[in-house]
Amino acid sequence: MAIAKMAKIIIASHRTQASELLEELQRGGICHILNAEEAILRRDFPELSASAERPKDLETLVNRLEKGIVFLKNYATAQKGLAGMLSPRTVIDEQSYNKVVSDRKILKTIDKCEHLEASIEKTKGEIEHLQCTLEMLKPWASFKTPVEEIGRLHKAACWAGLISNQQLEQIREKLSESGAAIQQIESFNSRSACLIVALKENTEAIQKLLRSAEFEIVSFEPMRGTVSRLINEHSEKLQQAQKQLQTQAENAAKLSENLLNLGILYDHYKNLLSREKTKTDAPTTEHTVIIEGWVKNHNYNRLEKIVKGFDASSLHKIEPAKDEDVPVEIDNSNAVRPFESITRLYGMPMPNNLDPTVFLAPFFMIFFGLCLTDAGYGIVLVAILWFFLKKIQGDAKFMWMLFICSVFTIVAGALTGGWFGDAVQAFMPESSVDNLRKKLILFDPMSQPMVFFAISLGLGYIQIMFGLCIALWHNLRRKNKIAALCDQVTWLIMLNSLILFGLAKGQIIPKQLSALFGTTALIPAITILLFSERQGGWGNRIGMGVFNLFCTVFYLGDVLSYVRIMALGMVTGGFGMAVNISVKLLADLPVPYVGWILGALVFVGGHLLNIALSVLGSFVHSMRLQFVEFFPKFFEGGGKQFVPLSKEYKHIYVEKVKI
Repeated sequence: MAIAKMAKIIIASHRTQASELLEELQRGGICHILNAEEAILRRDFPELSASAERPKDLETLVNRLEKGIVFLKNYATAQKGLAGMLSPRTVIDEQSYNKVVSDRKILKTIDKCEHLEASIEKTKGEIEHLQCTLEMLKPWASFKTPVEEIGRLHKAACWAGLISNQQLEQIREKLSESGAAIQQIESFNSRSACLIVALKENTEAIQKLLRSAEFEIVSFEPMRGTVSRLINEHSEKLQQAQKQLQTQAENAAKLSENLLNLGILYDHYKNLLSREKTKTDAPTTEHTVIIEGWVKNHNYNRLEKIVKGFDASSLHKIEPAKDEDVPVEIDNSNAVRPFESITRLYGMPMPNNLDPTVFLAPFFMIFFGLCLTDAGYGIVLVAILWFFLKKIQGDAKFMWMLFICSVFTIVAGALTGGWFGDAVQAFMPESSVDNLRKKLILFDPMSQPMVFFAISLGLGYIQIMFGLCIALWHNLRRKNKIAALCDQVTWLIMLNSLILFGLAKGQIIPKQLSALFGTTALIPAITILLFSERQGGWGNRIGMGVFNLFCTVFYLGDVLSYVRIMALGMVTGGFGMAVNISVKLLADLPVPYVGWILGALVFVGGHLLNIALSVLGSFVHSMRLQFVEFFPKFFEGGGKQFVPLSKEYKHIYVEKVKI
């Protein structure tokens, strides 16, 4: 439960060893390296500059590999279904990895990919052109005159084109009056293919008339022969092009057998490119590359051991500048680490703040479970998530967080009597299972909603007070006693006094205590008025103090926000009850077996839908309560993420060879 302590370091390495050193640093994955613009050393010594050379050849190669992989994936018989989604990367051993990387012949596959892709694109273009041409020729299939004859009239102009059937009737008479003749060839999709002939001296008037009728001129250039022959020729060409495309697709499918090798090369050269970019971005002298960065304190000895392996390199620990942004990483125990997913969604804490993960974890777990309030749903989630956790690759913190929350959902569901809605009461009343449910139940939200309402408000009040206590503890730890007194102690006393004052007025506790608690609330209220704002003149201080006192209303709104826990819990239960009622109605159908089969389908489908919707709502609203109501009381986000130089693999997992 802490923000990892960071050490600022500088590594000076001779140019001849810089690349190898960076490879070892990348393999170690423990050093956050600053580029030339971020490095404080560059500010102090402007003459140090980054290399102007970019690894263009590597960038080009990586881009070619990426395009080749994307192309071949379209033709590969890839692993489908859930297994393919959960385990998209192939696991290979280090020996196989090195063998592929050292084989330069594999890179020739990229040339084949590019050539084949260009050929396929060309063939697809030809097919598209032929299909468009055939579509254009279809309305003219019955035209017997060779198309080249259309433009060979000496004293007359001829236009071939398409016109809507509605416009055809309207324009026929106008063309006749203008001395033009029109012949309808064929009607096609509410349009007609027509030939229009007029004397050349009437060309301008006829063209104007055709434009007004939205006549679409068709050109047959450079075609020769009758339309029927042209259709046959283009159909044959289309068939040939389609066969050619099929052959090319088969060649691409064979070439896709190299996908794994291309994936290995992509990951290898992508990591190499990352190292080279780091090297070119680092401040340099004529013979030296200077690597400035950060390492966690507990990893400093590991870094020192790596650097000592290079005789022309040295490591030094330095003091960070006062205005320097220290990268932030959070370290937690295994039990709390899954809940880092929530913290990281919000943003990293500032270096001088604290890691909220350990504080939010129990609340998030409880809120999630109460929003679902169904033990049956919890069991289903545990089973599904356990399967995923066994199959999934990579970081599984988010899945583990949901798994822990699902376990608590079982507890919350047992305490509230939710087992697939009211399935136990509906289908097994007064059975041993129902008796066990009754023994475990603490309260029934559907019949005792006010108990659930009070629990939700109570949890909200506890979390908000806990947030203020965390801020108080943090200020005391930093020896900022004035902030602790004026910003937390005053609010803790005043808010709790107001609660007790209200309880006394309502005679829930002795009424005589109301005066005491009223006085107790008045003293911190005056302190907030005068000292909650401690900068500027007294006019500004008192003005902000009045506003801060008014913010007491916002605390009431914050607490009321937790009612959404009860709302979601009851919606989950209500939806489950509706599913069970539907099942019972179907089961009572007079047709033998059909009702039970339909009921079983509705039961499974309905409850699965309820689980999906309820899990989404439970996660989003539990997270919202942390971000909007809890974090503002003590947490300041916006820290710079600690991102060490490390090897990243997109397509493969490399297993180290065990000796």
